Amino acid sequence: MNENKNRHTVWLTDEAWSKVKDHYRTDNCSTQNEYIEKAIQFYSGYLDTEQADSYLPRVLSAVLEGKLSALGSRIGKPLFKLSVDDAVMAHLIAAIADVDLDTLKKMRVRCIKDVKETNGEVNFEDAYKFQKRLD
Repeated sequence: MNENKNRHTVWLTDEAWSKVKDHYRTDNCSTQNEYIEKAIQFYSGYLDTEQADSYLPRVLSAVLEGKLSALGSRIGKPLFKLSVDDAVMAHLIAAIADVDLDTLKKMRVRCIKDVKETNGEVNFEDAYKFQKRLD
């Protein structure tokens, strides 16, 4: 706390003063004045954050932007590689498969349904059984 202290007269209710007496030692304050000063600093800080519309959003925005950017890189790079591999497989299968466009459209509808129902966890074995009608 600041050593340059001045004397001030403060009027408190008996209830408020009783709370100061009951709690200043709990807060490891050596005097009741120290407790009151800390309480004023705490409450003032609370009010300042309520009105810190310009400061707090900038700080939170910077922190979140950094975290989300790192997360985007960690997720984005593997997703790009996965998409490239998926495109290669699609081209290879399209080159060797003898499937007409109508069947391909039906398969896409089936795949969308499977992905929605399994939350993206499509099992190759289940797809194989479906295609070979081994159910």
